[in-house]
Amino acid sequence: MSELALVEKVKENISKVIVGKEEQTELLLLALVCGGHVLIEDVPGLGKTTLVSALAKSLNCSFSRIQFTSDLLPSDVTGYTAFNPKTGEREVCFGGLMSQIVLADEINRTSPKTQSSLLEAMQEGQLTIDGTTYPLPEPFIVLATQNPVEHTGTYPLPEAQLDRFFMLLSLGYPTHSEEIDILKRNMRARPIETLEPVASAEDILALREERTKVLCADAVLDYIVKIAEATRRDERISLGISPRGCIALTEAAMACAMFARRNYTLPDDVQKLALPVLAHRIVLDRRSGLRGEDRRSVLSAIIRELKVPAVS
Repeated sequence: MSELALVEKVKENISKVIVGKEEQTELLLLALVCGGHVLIEDVPGLGKTTLVSALAKSLNCSFSRIQFTSDLLPSDVTGYTAFNPKTGEREVCFGGLMSQIVLADEINRTSPKTQSSLLEAMQEGQLTIDGTTYPLPEPFIVLATQNPVEHTGTYPLPEAQLDRFFMLLSLGYPTHSEEIDILKRNMRARPIETLEPVASAEDILALREERTKVLCADAVLDYIVKIAEATRRDERISLGISPRGCIALTEAAMACAMFARRNYTLPDDVQKLALPVLAHRIVLDRRSGLRGEDRRSVLSAIIRELKVPAVS
């Protein structure tokens, strides 16, 4: 099976559980192929947890769900060592992070100290317990969710942690016909319970290797850097795109080209991925918020003003 046929098969399998949301599913797979983590921001009940569970089942990957609450401790996330009275030795008890696909549910409901326990795992692919470092299984991805409406009892993610997320997605409400289909599917049994794997972790690692073979012309790299520089100069933005954001957008554009059956990137790939990859990384000036502007609209305006390069 070719790499792209594999992607289509995974998308088709997930569609047995998730009605619609083809674009979000593809972006989720794109982030997985790039080795990036995803923040899914939306109101409750739209299928965020179901989407993540369907992805894990489709790939036959180990999956864990961490429900973030105000009393959750960093050791609950990473793990701890405990004394075993039977053996007389200390044993490592891993937390929820020791899985290939980790759902960090309602990540903004826990304290900043517990939120920061994810940073090493997300950045380095490893975790440290009592001074000993343990590698995480590959492929490893954190899929975090948060409710953008309810703020009582929440701790907003700091900019340093937001910048660790490869992209930010929103599912949105289904259409009228899609919601009828959802009701029909759930009348007798939950589709997620009968979902079978159609790929493996090794397939994802092979896709990651293929992505590195995609060419990215200097003109496309120059376009990405110009977008970042424009956000750093714009008076509506107090914190612009970092080099990490440029790297993420480059990797995303390469994966997008691969999904489109090309071995080279185009400015169109950059424009398609710019908002989900970059918008959450900028911080607007306070006056922009008072004018009712948001990150996506400001970034869209910046991209529209830039000249699109011609790529031969």
